[in-house]
Amino acid sequence: MSVRALIVDDEPHLVDYLAGRLAVLWPELEICGTAINGIDGLEKINKEKPDLVFLDIKMPGLTGLDVAGRMSHPSLVVFITAYNKYAVKAFEEEAVDYLLKPISDERLSLTIARTKKRLEQNEGLKRMEGFLSRLTLAMARKDAYLNFIRAASGRATRLIPVDEVLFFRSTEKYTAVFTKDREFLIRVPIVDLIKQLDPEKFWQIHRSTVVNVSRVASAVRDEAGRLVLKVRDSQASLVVSRPFVHLFKQM
Repeated sequence: MSVRALIVDDEPHLVDYLAGRLAVLWPELEICGTAINGIDGLEKINKEKPDLVFLDIKMPGLTGLDVAGRMSHPSLVVFITAYNKYAVKAFEEEAVDYLLKPISDERLSLTIARTKKRLEQNEGLKRMEGFLSRLTLAMARKDAYLNFIRAASGRATRLIPVDEVLFFRSTEKYTAVFTKDREFLIRVPIVDLIKQLDPEKFWQIHRSTVVNVSRVASAVRDEAGRLVLKVRDSQASLVVSRPFVHLFKQM
């Protein structure tokens, strides 16, 4: 059975990586095109009419959900996401699958097996409209918070598990991501980043600082009466501004 696929993801290195692994794990598959944004991806999908689309959910402009909802051809969709796996349980209910970043060969092999079966059954985008509605709600639920942070590292893009982040601190143009071993810079403003983080795990302690609560070693008053946090695996001292002091009353 000849199968044609198209890959849409705003991370060019991931597009190349996925195409390379598919060539190894599914050599019969023909990659008929790639795109690094939703607008270009939608145009190519409607032009090429692939049997299968690997589609990133979170992209600027048109998101993966937008693209899937506007496709004129009934391609089977495999969504790609960096969100926590519990946010995508809805995928199990429909004729689609998902890949959680970073993508492993084991999970990709399972997706290939599922996709082959669904293509043989000619399921296509059965009930896609209802599925997209439920997925949109799922992504808005509490458990749809970021599981990874995308950060530039030279010419490559790193996926940093959020559990490894000690704290975030904004600068004029960037937000610095501090881990045990190093510091990364991302272009996401901290005001937007906060909305994507689990508020039970990450607390804003200053207009420019968000801390991983599980990494807080102590909260003490300095000579000026300010509340200062000591963070495990870091020499940094984080000052808590007055509007956020109440968060630490029980510590």
